[in-house]
Amino acid sequence: MPNDNRPLSDQYYEAATEWVDLEAAASLLESTKSAVLSQKVLAMGDIPINRAEAQIKATPDWMEHLEKIAEARKVANHAWVKVEYIKMQAMEQHSHQATERVAARI
Repeated sequence: MPNDNRPLSDQYYEAATEWVDLEAAASLLESTKSAVLSQKVLAMGDIPINRAEAQIKATPDWMEHLEKIAEARKVANHAWVKVEYIKMQAMEQHSHQATERVAARI
């Protein structure tokens, strides 16, 4: 980032690759939320589904699962911001170079 002397394309590739992995992890957690709930409901046995869901959603274990999902999404979003920051740096660099070329012609 600020003290990284590698070409912006290399920085972008690394940041984008990291974002892809983090996004996949967050998406997996989000998409398994209902499956995890269903497993927990089935494990409770023969009680009404709405009562089982209410009891499960009131547990610290379920809250922890939701917090993991939120944290994974947050980490993925921070990684995306890093990707966009590098893209903005590249655009600023191109703009600055274009300005210098115009100034050199004058």
